[in-house]
Amino acid sequence: MAYPPADTDAVARAAARLAAALDEGRPVPPVRDLLGEHDVAAAYAVQRELTRRRLAAGAVVVGRKIGLTSPAVQRQLGVDQPDFGVLFADMDVSGLPEVPSGRLLQPKAEAEIAFVLREDLADGDLDPVRIRAAVDHAVAALEIVDSRVADWDIRLTDTVADNASSGLFVLAERRLTLDEFEPREATMRLYADDVLVSEGNGAACLGDPLNALAWLARTAREFGEPLRAGQVVLSGALGPMVPAPPGTRVRAEISSLGEVTAAFSEKGDT
Repeated sequence: MAYPPADTDAVARAAARLAAALDEGRPVPPVRDLLGEHDVAAAYAVQRELTRRRLAAGAVVVGRKIGLTSPAVQRQLGVDQPDFGVLFADMDVSGLPEVPSGRLLQPKAEAEIAFVLREDLADGDLDPVRIRAAVDHAVAALEIVDSRVADWDIRLTDTVADNASSGLFVLAERRLTLDEFEPREATMRLYADDVLVSEGNGAACLGDPLNALAWLARTAREFGEPLRAGQVVLSGALGPMVPAPPGTRVRAEISSLGEVTAAFSEKGDT
């Protein structure tokens, strides 16, 4: 990806600011005052630096998330393409009885289709046939997005630098192959405490969640970090995200993929 070199001082300062939010458990001001609103190169440089620090501390990468797949959100932030973030093993809270609210600052939830890959996408063509063939199975997922930026006051560089506003994620148990399930035809309903709060469909995600996966496969390869077999890809929201404060129970229904649920603990629980 042909981005110009980033301002290394600005990158270091932005990374330090976002790291402080994690270390101290409090949101911080946006980083666009350091990076500008449109310097994507600098924003991804911050994301890579924060990723480097997590890996050095023992974190393990298990996949990627795709954000900004909604045309409406793209227009809001003045961009014409998605962004991505890194998924780490400790972000997967699927096996926990409750989502630990104490690990989150300003959580929101959105329902997505997650793809688990059966093969690397490191070389060769990335046409639709190849992309479909690379998917082992799909599952219903809840992405628990979070922002280290106070009051979700974000623009493009803020969210990219902040690992695409990643938080945690929950995967359902039911697995379907793409012979059994067509992502673009999916319908979604999201409930918070049994109240319908969001609806959407597969077409809301770049016209087809597989389009989002193809975009990520190309972009990850250009960044020199291609997608690998076994990785999880959260392909993007099927409808609007909703607040998920402590004590909330969130449930999503995604067509034949079935249900995925998350019960958020009370605030002090980690």
